[in-house]
Amino acid sequence: MTRPRHFVLAAGGTGGHMVPAAALAEELIRRGHRVALVSDERGVRFPGLFDGVQTHVLPAGRFSGGPVGWAKAAREMWRGRAMARQLYRTFTPAAVIGFGGYPAFPALAAAFAEKIPTAIHEQNAVLGRVNRLVAARVDAIATSYAETQRLKPKLLGKTHCVGNPVRDNVLALRAKPYPLLEEDGIFRVLVTGGSQGASVLSQVVPDGLALLPVAFRRRLQVTHQARIEDIDAARAKYAELDIAADLATYLPDLPEHLGWAHVVIARAGASTIAELTVAGRPAILVPLPSATDDHQTANAREMTLAGGARTIAQRQFTPSELAKQMQKLGLDPEALENAAGRARACGKPDAARDLADLVESLDAPSIALPVGPVVRKEAFA
Repeated sequence: MTRPRHFVLAAGGTGGHMVPAAALAEELIRRGHRVALVSDERGVRFPGLFDGVQTHVLPAGRFSGGPVGWAKAAREMWRGRAMARQLYRTFTPAAVIGFGGYPAFPALAAAFAEKIPTAIHEQNAVLGRVNRLVAARVDAIATSYAETQRLKPKLLGKTHCVGNPVRDNVLALRAKPYPLLEEDGIFRVLVTGGSQGASVLSQVVPDGLALLPVAFRRRLQVTHQARIEDIDAARAKYAELDIAADLATYLPDLPEHLGWAHVVIARAGASTIAELTVAGRPAILVPLPSATDDHQTANAREMTLAGGARTIAQRQFTPSELAKQMQKLGLDPEALENAAGRARACGKPDAARDLADLVESLDAPSIALPVGPVVRKEAFA
């Protein structure tokens, strides 16, 4: 029987950090542990991710804005470190796990000072800035990809490829077959640009779909997540082109839409790739060009090389290029289903379990490693 312990998860406030942290929290709680979350104001307000979990907001500055900005960030980090040390003396964690983002840094720095075991999880195929800062000092590094750029070779001995945990309702899609696609049946397309949407998708996708052969275009049923400033123009464009489309700025039931989608057009964020591969859905990926270290292009590489996706650089993402790739994917049902299988083969459905095993082992080194909480929301002043 698992010995109940306390664990602190520290994550920046974006979905890419928060979703895998929430998946690990669910797995640890199922095992009888107590979990606390350290994040920023954005992270503790994510709807539905950390319900019933003790949460703490710590100050954490961003190192930008020149010397003045750096000095201010250092002060905020030091203040957050002190507050985290105070938290650890009452919550007594067996380990602290960082998921990247600046709010994770003071929590990990406090763990180093208190000699608490630590681990980091990297969602992307390129080690992020905060994870690079602490990688040499943590006890274990968990990665989502077998090859992670900017990870120093000398750290590989404590590195474990576990994958990127996904939500339970996405994991459930793996047990369901790829949606039946009849030759003249409805062809469902899901367009999503991540938690903030993506203007380029709203600008290009309607015109690209309009270039498809008429018989194919009439079969389309599009669900499109758009930015609030783009949604009206995108809706009008779909109507003008006579393409059936539902648009929203937020899709709370995204896993349901993913479940029936035949093709997904999306950015290549870490959580998006993890969900596509666990569910087994072929995709056309348009990496965000401004992503740090171009990590979205790196994220898309494995799925693309396997034949489960087609990647189009944003500078080449035109209506004609999208139409060409859509026809290659969509006009041959057998090829499309084969692409779905290749995407699925890249998935790591046991990521939450394997990451939880690794985290538990930090407090019990003899464990072999695989290659009901108190509700209290606090914000430190």
